[in-house]
Amino acid sequence: MKTRLAVALLLAMSAPTVALAAAPTAAAAPASVATESPADAAFRALYEKEWKWRQQGGGEASEDEDAPANATRMPDVGPAAQQARLKVWDETLAALKKIDPKTLSPDNQVNYAIYRDQVFNLAEETRLRGYEMPFNADSSFWSNLSFMARREMKTVQDYQNYIARLNDVPRYFGQQTENMRAGLKRGFSVPRAVLDGREVSIATVAELKDPTESPLYAPFKKLPNTIPAAEQARLQAQAREAISGKVVPAFQQLRAFFVNEYVPQARTTLAAEAMPDGKAYYRQQIHEYTTLDLSPDEIHRIGLDEVARIQKEMNDIIKQVKFKGSFAEFLTFLRTDPQFYAKTPEELLSRAAWISKRADGQLGKYMTLPRARFTIVPVPPDIAPFWTAGRGGMGTYWLNTYNLPSRPLYNLPALTLHESDPGHALQGAIAAEQKNLPEFRRNAYISAYGEGWALYCEKLGVEMGIYETPYEDFGRLTYEMWRAARLVIDTGVHSKGWTREQALAYLRDHTALSEHEVT
Repeated sequence: MKTRLAVALLLAMSAPTVALAAAPTAAAAPASVATESPADAAFRALYEKEWKWRQQGGGEASEDEDAPANATRMPDVGPAAQQARLKVWDETLAALKKIDPKTLSPDNQVNYAIYRDQVFNLAEETRLRGYEMPFNADSSFWSNLSFMARREMKTVQDYQNYIARLNDVPRYFGQQTENMRAGLKRGFSVPRAVLDGREVSIATVAELKDPTESPLYAPFKKLPNTIPAAEQARLQAQAREAISGKVVPAFQQLRAFFVNEYVPQARTTLAAEAMPDGKAYYRQQIHEYTTLDLSPDEIHRIGLDEVARIQKEMNDIIKQVKFKGSFAEFLTFLRTDPQFYAKTPEELLSRAAWISKRADGQLGKYMTLPRARFTIVPVPPDIAPFWTAGRGGMGTYWLNTYNLPSRPLYNLPALTLHESDPGHALQGAIAAEQKNLPEFRRNAYISAYGEGWALYCEKLGVEMGIYETPYEDFGRLTYEMWRAARLVIDTGVHSKGWTREQALAYLRDHTALSEHEVT
């Protein structure tokens, strides 16, 4: 699991430029295999071999991945498997070095640049043993299990495969625990300062008495009518046994480790650069999430410039609504006035759905629409307290209905455009439909590319007429300011010695985010 750093959003600061790169286009059909040059053929053979190996279990896949290798088991994340991956990726990089990109077709020159960067990032993350820190401030390997339950299941075999994965959770958690122990031993861990309360999401499962109340049991509550009743009962019994006998004990052991070992031994420093190989690790993260080799100082300056630009636009809106008071007082007004908050989870979900459908009605004027659609669902309650306000991708827009006083409606249009249509949900679906592109492009996510496109979509909402009030437009600017402020904060914390209090104050003072979102 990758550590998400704010610099992932660097390219989003130049959103129009990124949008042109990310916007779906009708690419030229690739040359047939029979007519491709020797260099093109060598390149294709190389990436097809590595990609097939990755999908068959060689490359680490996340716990909710639909890769064929994960059909009946959780990923192998042990040190031996990690080193085996590194060997393959280093060999792949060496083979790529022997291919002169200038000898490739124009399409393959683009493919080469993307593929080489993808494999380079995988290799460097593994070389620096990033797998020893398999969770961060809002995501974790244990909480991501909830998403397994949403994979499509139709046949008896599908459900048996899912049960087999549940039964494999103890091994998987054991490997993750040993990785974290190794990280603790060398001072490579999540900072202790951000661990407060993180055990709650583990305890939710560890203390489970009735397996049918687990989100992991959800697929068995209504099985397809094509499965005979007796077979349904057997599958349900096996699922209950897997959750009670395997999953719950694994969470209990994880909680004991987390409370008794991880938190007490976690590093007391905050900066990534304070860890072993910290400077190299932070530079690697910058490259992975921006695709650029900028220094922390350069990113910090870009962030400061963007903060100043956006601040002026925010001030213009405050004048427009004729608010009498300071910028800080306006933020307090937005954070506390009941008119800006939903009363029920259903209201929040309905508002998001309405915004999304209004955007749908405009999209045909701007871009090609994918065949695949998406749904809007609440974030599972066991992970909601530490999750972001929303998260989108192909097929699903997850909306966080936890702690409604922290989910301002003035931010909802920008959030929805970013996460659903025309943001992540549309981009992922369009990419998957580009059959003329290699699979490593159709099924991979480049953070700067994806976040740049989604931030552009927030701005596109102005032209589409999605923002109906100045307060909603201020919410859009709040989200843009959030990205700019994080460029300042991330580099401030990880390279310039900022304290956590400095970082929180900066975000609190420059955005209309709720206190829950700030912290």
